Amino acid sequence: MAEAMRQFTLEPDHPQRLAALCGLANDHLKQIESRLDVRILNRGNHFQIQGEEAQIAAAEDILKRLYRETKGNKDLSPDTVHLFLQPSEVSGVRDRQQAQSNEEPKLHEDKLYVVHTPKMVVRPRGANQKRYVHSVVNHDINFGIGPAGTGKTYLAVACAVQALQQDQVRRILLVRPAVEAGEKLGFLPGDLSQKVDPYLRPLYDALYEMLGFEKVDRLIERNIIEVAPLAYMRGRTLSHSYIILDESQNTTREQMKMFLTRIGFGSTAIITGDPSQIDLPKGQASGLRHAIDVLKDVPGIGFTHFESGDVVRHPLVQRIVDAYEAAE
Repeated sequence: MAEAMRQFTLEPDHPQRLAALCGLANDHLKQIESRLDVRILNRGNHFQIQGEEAQIAAAEDILKRLYRETKGNKDLSPDTVHLFLQPSEVSGVRDRQQAQSNEEPKLHEDKLYVVHTPKMVVRPRGANQKRYVHSVVNHDINFGIGPAGTGKTYLAVACAVQALQQDQVRRILLVRPAVEAGEKLGFLPGDLSQKVDPYLRPLYDALYEMLGFEKVDRLIERNIIEVAPLAYMRGRTLSHSYIILDESQNTTREQMKMFLTRIGFGSTAIITGDPSQIDLPKGQASGLRHAIDVLKDVPGIGFTHFESGDVVRHPLVQRIVDAYEAAE
């Protein structure tokens, strides 16, 4: 689709109101650019927007309405910008999805998908891992679905660490259903973190690799990294956070709905799982399988499906996955 460009002027020319509209370091403009996939340039009260026609119209409308909000020298918060964006974003995402429905996402040069963490640089391997990272960057809720060893959890932790380092979020939450203990953790020794630790070991291992042992421990002490069983999420609203729900195939329908409706402003959620490894009691439907069916056409939610060919562990693991799939 050809790019268009539009220019307009906001009146009155009021430096304080314009500063409130743009945000500190143009953060509000960047938020609109990211969510509507446009480019916004301004000099004073003269604005120029580049992108698709429908998105340009939506961005101009939002800027004008937000500018009216600044009357009386009112400040704008990221949450306010988010609320104004929601209707336009949903409409725009739906339009883009329809236009691209028959197109394979174009994968650009590798450096666009590199994830930077303090201890290492994480480079996605293969097309599906690149699509996964691209989806995480462009959606607030993401599903990574597929067999063990495809990098779903590892890349999710890498993206969370990068977002924390760049001050895009205030904390990281690591969540997992403790199915093996029936989510009745009271009988296990230790505090909550110690009770849940065994279930979150893969997430910890990735964090230690990317941040180092001492830094991870300090961040946990300060509650910047939080670990919790899924059952403890009920009633919470998780804002300005990076939330990773691992082993989500072991959630029930009710738990998955509860988790997804916890997501607040400024948050990114990644839900990883392997539908072929469900440990729920017989007759209990998997919340992951149900969510895939229910949410597959909802705009703004990203799905990446991994296959045995994406396994990055020992070569035998790929053959084992293929053998089990053939047997089932």
